[in-house]
Amino acid sequence: MGNGTLFVATAGQAILRSADDGLTWHRQGLGQILEFDGTVRSLSASPISAETVYAGTDVGLCVSHDTGNVWERVDSPFNGQTVWKVAVDPRDANRIFVGTGAPSRAVLWRTLDAGKSWTRAPVEIPEFCAGVSRPRLLAFAFDPTDRSQLWFGLEEGGLFHSRDGGDNWERVDDRLLYDFHTDIHNIAVLPNRGKKVVVVVCVNAVYRSEDEGQTWTGLLAKEAWGLYYIRALGVPAGTDDTLYISISDGTPGATSKVLITQDAAKTWELQPFPQQPNSCIWAIGINPANTAQMIAGAKYGDLFTSTNSGNMWKKEWREFSEITDVLWTSAVARMRPAHQSIAKK
Repeated sequence: MGNGTLFVATAGQAILRSADDGLTWHRQGLGQILEFDGTVRSLSASPISAETVYAGTDVGLCVSHDTGNVWERVDSPFNGQTVWKVAVDPRDANRIFVGTGAPSRAVLWRTLDAGKSWTRAPVEIPEFCAGVSRPRLLAFAFDPTDRSQLWFGLEEGGLFHSRDGGDNWERVDDRLLYDFHTDIHNIAVLPNRGKKVVVVVCVNAVYRSEDEGQTWTGLLAKEAWGLYYIRALGVPAGTDDTLYISISDGTPGATSKVLITQDAAKTWELQPFPQQPNSCIWAIGINPANTAQMIAGAKYGDLFTSTNSGNMWKKEWREFSEITDVLWTSAVARMRPAHQSIAKK
């Protein structure tokens, strides 16, 4: 019996899973809306059922209620579009935000009833932008201290803040300090023992705010660590002040590192890998049931796991196509041969 199930989302192999700590890996089953050679950009698990996992895919939003054996599409106005971000509220399994993007039009969607109905955020996002041609909605964060406050960001297209649960949004990235502040890769909100901190990861800098985004301090990656590209962010469930980021020399990059902060992004410590990843670390996942268990995937397919909060990493034997997201859930999947894993009719 393994320590839960590892999910690796890819561009080209859909989702691969392991329920035995990486000893064996299983591809997506046939006969489903989610093709085994499709593209999956984002993963998010339900807070009330470890068996329920949502996937942002090239056919829209999909969900599995059996830890990834069978996938169904959640009917929505964005069926057939590419979903780049799925964010399930960790305190309300019915409240889910979904962000689309390239090659589809970038839009933020919200459901309050687990996908039965959807509303579109009243935000104007341009169809094209500098840097990546078409924007992608990559980043979303819930405020664990105030459910009415939400954040999202685009690559590229700016940083947005809502104080009313997503009914209205204000663009606020013009308050950030450095160039490329429209290129948002990740966001986190840390309770920080009553002194809340909002952390925003741009392509080249890490920002923190102690006043809900009115003012910011920043750290340029190149000056701090000699590498300029910041990508992934991982937040342990229930943390007050701890998070992880990945930095690299570019995308896809030839070198990459993971850093940890335990003081709400004031200071950072390097967590070295046993060998250099073959590209930028693109995604970091943490088991919500055991935050010492972590998984990190590189853009060009290297995969690393840790069982001690990233103090030591192990490179997994299996290499993948382009890794887009990773997830470690506490539920242990009962794997079936891929050709027998047929979707429900």
